[in-house]
Amino acid sequence: MGHTHIHEVKAEKLVVSNKLKGFIFSSLVIGILTLVIGFIINKDRTWQAFLLNFFFFTSLALGGLFFTSIQFITKAGWSAAIRRLAESLTSFLPISLVCAIAIIFLGSHSLFEWLHTDVVAQDYLLQKKQPYLNFSFWAIRTAIFFVGWFLFSKLIVGNSLKQDVTGDENLTLKNVRNSILFILFFALSYSLFSVDFIMSLQPHWFSTIFGIYCFAGLFQSTLAVLIIMTVKLLEKGYLKTSVNDNHLHDLGKFLFAFTVFYAYIAFSQFMLIWYANLPEETIFYAQRGHGFWMVISMSLLVFKFIVPFLMLLPREAKRNKGHLVRVGVLIIFMQIIDVFWLMYPNFNEGQLFVPYYEIGLFFGFAGLFLMSVTRFLTKNHITAQKDPYIKESLHHHV
Repeated sequence: MGHTHIHEVKAEKLVVSNKLKGFIFSSLVIGILTLVIGFIINKDRTWQAFLLNFFFFTSLALGGLFFTSIQFITKAGWSAAIRRLAESLTSFLPISLVCAIAIIFLGSHSLFEWLHTDVVAQDYLLQKKQPYLNFSFWAIRTAIFFVGWFLFSKLIVGNSLKQDVTGDENLTLKNVRNSILFILFFALSYSLFSVDFIMSLQPHWFSTIFGIYCFAGLFQSTLAVLIIMTVKLLEKGYLKTSVNDNHLHDLGKFLFAFTVFYAYIAFSQFMLIWYANLPEETIFYAQRGHGFWMVISMSLLVFKFIVPFLMLLPREAKRNKGHLVRVGVLIIFMQIIDVFWLMYPNFNEGQLFVPYYEIGLFFGFAGLFLMSVTRFLTKNHITAQKDPYIKESLHHHV
């Protein structure tokens, strides 16, 4: 890196339009009203919807930090111009922490049967899992996860922002080390986080691949969000001097690759459970293999893998802004459906219902997410300044 000359790009900060401000405000109002009405009418269902959206948006925030980290670890030059967008997603982590505290101390008894002493007393398997599945250890683990994620985001993103001012190349070298440590911490913490908040909704189920399945969805949806953000900023006149079709092409290739990776992990989990045919494993797919849930299961195969796979296959598709946005929207929608599919068969036997609470709280969480991301991008440059790899990124060609 020592031979690389610092190359500055146009210093741009986001100016939030009145239209976007209005959408964020309206979304927050919808979310608050849904939460208040939901707690009055159906508290349990409201907490279920809260958990769904909490897990989805927390995963996006962590996905931004994961994307940033692998760029530093691999010393990727092409992504220097768009890395700041991924860094902005981490700004939601403090809000995620507040939501996690609310779930643990206010909503946990509405969600997790292993916290009910009368249920555990009559269930031999839950008694055996109690050393791990108990309130105190769960709260401690969650605190460790969030403290770790928050500290790593402050270190990695903080060094990136500091470099905008100082131009110190050593900050990039420090971030390589920080990112390696984060990836090691992330691999374990996010896997256990997924088990604690989603898999333990069905505490009798066993799967050793669940954390990887959730990670596949996390990164696929994060890439979709980054593509949409990049295209929308380009349409608004930002990034014109730093981002071109070649960057979109690489993001499209990333999205294509992790669409295949998601399908591989999903099939691996299903195939091994189907082949072994063990009751403690098949319980998961038995719940999702009939009625309404079977329709959802098949929709994931079609619209989270087959359709995006075919839509991203041609080279031209990865360079078409409108096409990439459509694929990105589809994948984000299907990721929400995926989390819904992971959670709700544990609460609902398959009866059709209108997801009022889920949609209302989605708007609330989306408003909080957009508020934190836009605030980050209004305070900091949209493209990293004085990054040692920025010149390579500006001349990136596929």
